[in-house]
Amino acid sequence: MSRELLQEASERLRAAAEAADGDVQRRIYDQSDALATLAAREEQPDHGRLARHMNELAELADATDGDAHDAVVDARSKVSTFREGVEGV
Repeated sequence: MSRELLQEASERLRAAAEAADGDVQRRIYDQSDALATLAAREEQPDHGRLARHMNELAELADATDGDAHDAVVDARSKVSTFREGVEGV
């Protein structure tokens, strides 16, 4: 499992935010920042935290279209792949 996946997800969300506007744009930026923070921390995120991010990303995917939608879906996939390697649950 690589924290690079979380960083890549954060970068994809930044791209998604650039293609979005309004409240959705702010929510995407917030998720991007949160994932970048998780990627930089020494402590590994737990399943619960990652699940909350995945739920938010699913909502954001539903609220976007075009390039923003594609980037959010890709970011969610990266978080899911990362989560598969997290011990526990």
